[in-house]
Amino acid sequence: MVIRRAVVRAVRTDDEPLTEEQVRGASPVARLVTARPWVQDVAVAGAIVVVGLVGAMFVQETASGAVALGLYPPDAGIVQSVTTAWLVGTAVGAGLLLLRRTRPITVTVLLTVAALASLLAAGVLGVLGACLACALYSVAAERGATAAWAAFGGVFTVVTVALWRWQDLGIIEIILWSGASLLSPSEFGQDLQEPLFSPGRRMGSVLLLLVLLLLGVAFGSAARARRLHAADLVERYRSLARERDHSAAMARAAERAHIAREMHDVVAHSLSVMVALADGADAAFERAPDRSREAVRQVAGTGRSALADMQRVLGALGPAGGDGTEPTEVDLPTVVERFAVTGIPVTATGLDTALPQDTAVRLAVLRILGEALTNVLRHAPGAPSVEVSVRRTPTAVEVDVVDAGGTRAGSGGGTGRGIVGMRERAALLGGRVEAGPVSGGGWRVHAVLPWSDDGGEAR
Repeated sequence: MVIRRAVVRAVRTDDEPLTEEQVRGASPVARLVTARPWVQDVAVAGAIVVVGLVGAMFVQETASGAVALGLYPPDAGIVQSVTTAWLVGTAVGAGLLLLRRTRPITVTVLLTVAALASLLAAGVLGVLGACLACALYSVAAERGATAAWAAFGGVFTVVTVALWRWQDLGIIEIILWSGASLLSPSEFGQDLQEPLFSPGRRMGSVLLLLVLLLLGVAFGSAARARRLHAADLVERYRSLARERDHSAAMARAAERAHIAREMHDVVAHSLSVMVALADGADAAFERAPDRSREAVRQVAGTGRSALADMQRVLGALGPAGGDGTEPTEVDLPTVVERFAVTGIPVTATGLDTALPQDTAVRLAVLRILGEALTNVLRHAPGAPSVEVSVRRTPTAVEVDVVDAGGTRAGSGGGTGRGIVGMRERAALLGGRVEAGPVSGGGWRVHAVLPWSDDGGEAR
């Protein structure tokens, strides 16, 4: 019972169910986002819109600088087409990201198509690269590593080919040309180290896309790992809770069996003695009133003893604070005398043996001896002799009860609980009980109860 309660306190101190949010122990903002995922989706879409609007100003300036440098004809409409494609890509990307949590694969495919369309129409990728990174985050977080890396490979390959083939204005061009409208073509040409739209400039956009996509997969995988870890902890808690409940049920069953055994020992033993005493008192009432009176006194004494024992047994069921203790003083001569009064011819040796201080051993000797004599009283009435022997060795206490067999029919077949109870008591101490007929008639109960001298000398 002590171990079980300790486990319960280690797991949780109240009866409320444990949740993943409690396991993560996140900040209030993180708990809000976890409870309402749409808040995060809206925040991400809003951030994409802000970045897209700021980027649109830079790409517009870059396109104007490219026209001023003579890289595009003035009537080509490059400024308007690039700006429009950038803003449309921003709107499409932000809108699709609102659905990334429920349909991550679909959103990734649609964003890839939008990126291809933007590159084909205006030669710019815009913020769709960042949108693809967010989509891959959702794929990794919701579908696992295999789907995430497969999606990463497909997106990176397709968009890289499109960048290499169709992109005109990328990150390098935005950095170099955003202020080109203030310079003359000759001045710009003097600073130009590579040909316009060269593979080296495409490589800048490819590397930026690679970094964004890898970050999306990495952060998504980390989020999935945290969620799975929290779910695993919650499942472990629930498993421990189920084990706790199962242990509690087993403990209750064991306690019921213990109480049933104790009640059997107290009630069956005492009632058997009381019935025998009452029958003897009734039979001797006319011819030996003194013996009848003594038998009645024994009935009362046995009843009071049984009542006290029953109160001790039931005390274990009371609230915390009750002692619920069992008797530790073992008076073997009194037990044997109680049965001898009923007419059993008991010959006892070793009743004054100093028993070990181990309460479990002392109580087991008391109960086994009482059960064995009760069985003689119930199942072997009229037995010509009953021999009781108690011996203590350096390693064990031995109890022997041997009867010569009854001369009259017993009071019933019994339930077998008494022998089972004796064997269980001995087994709990690492001992054994042998019960069975002996040659020539009769019955023998032999109990061996090990003990160790770690509690001091016996009293």
